[in-house]
Amino acid sequence: MIEKYGSGIGRIVNYFKSEGLPVPEFRNISDGFQVTVFARKQLVSTEKVGVKVGEKVGEKVGEKVGEKITENQQMILFHIDENQHINALELASIIGISKRKIEENLSKLKAKGLIERIGPDKGGYWKVNR
Repeated sequence: MIEKYGSGIGRIVNYFKSEGLPVPEFRNISDGFQVTVFARKQLVSTEKVGVKVGEKVGEKVGEKVGEKITENQQMILFHIDENQHINALELASIIGISKRKIEENLSKLKAKGLIERIGPDKGGYWKVNR
C-alpha cells in the first residue's frame, strides 16, 4: 500500500506526459506540498518548427531555430517563458529529467540563440529571445 502511495507522483507525471500535457509542478510547502497544473498550450512541434511555443514565443522562436528542437527543449522554453526566474533544479523536477540534462539543454538553447541568461546565476533571470 505504501509503495503504491509513494509512486503516485511518478504515475501522475507519466500520465501527463503520455497525454501530451504540461507536467504539473510539485513543491514542498510548510506542512505538505503544492501541485500546480498548467493549462495546455500548443508547443513547438518537433516535426514542424515554427508552430507556437505558448502564445508569446510562437513563430519567432520557430524562425530562429531553423532546425528541430527536442520535446524537453520545448518544455524548457515553455517554462522559462512562464517564469523567467526558474532554475535548473526546478526545471528538472517539472520536466522529469536530471539537472545535468537540463543544463545541457539550456546550453544548447543558448548556443542556438533562443535564450540568454541575464545577470548572475543567483538573482539573475532567463530571457527568451523572440
